[in-house]
Amino acid sequence: MNIRLLPKKDSTCSIWSGGLTYEFMIYPETANYSDRDFAFRISSATIEKEPSEFTQFQGYQRYLVMLDNLLHIEINKEKKTYKKYEIMEFNSADDVVSYTKGIDFNWMVSEKISHHKLKIDNSNQHYNAQIIILFSLQTTVITINEKPYYLNPHDLLVVENLERDNIMFDISNECLCGVLDF
Repeated sequence: MNIRLLPKKDSTCSIWSGGLTYEFMIYPETANYSDRDFAFRISSATIEKEPSEFTQFQGYQRYLVMLDNLLHIEINKEKKTYKKYEIMEFNSADDVVSYTKGIDFNWMVSEKISHHKLKIDNSNQHYNAQIIILFSLQTTVITINEKPYYLNPHDLLVVENLERDNIMFDISNECLCGVLDF
């Protein structure tokens, strides 16, 4: 089992057409975002202009969560509104236009991945997925098998559990919790 704490302050910043994006991780580490050859990518972005067209990716599913306000969006010309922390799941090849400024959490997963799910959780949980991601929404302590990890808002904790061991998590505050199996 490999556990990595990835603070937001250490993420890599780059520009996208609507603002800035902060990449926490790309998997595998040898993958390249511009080559579209990754299994998954976790980032947080600022949406600084209205409207903003989201970057399209063939072959990826995407989870998006607004971290600071509502999201007014159009997906393939259909208008929708998502509440703060409400999870939006869509095909990354869709035409997506945001009419909201703000900060988001973004998880892109290759369609080649057999199982993935994102939810909000703040309780004791057992997970046995190959990859477990925990993105803190506020200051949070996550205890894994009795070892505490201290996360500031918008930090990421990633557990690689390729052996699929049953792991006990105790989460002190709400986090975005994602699981992925290859």
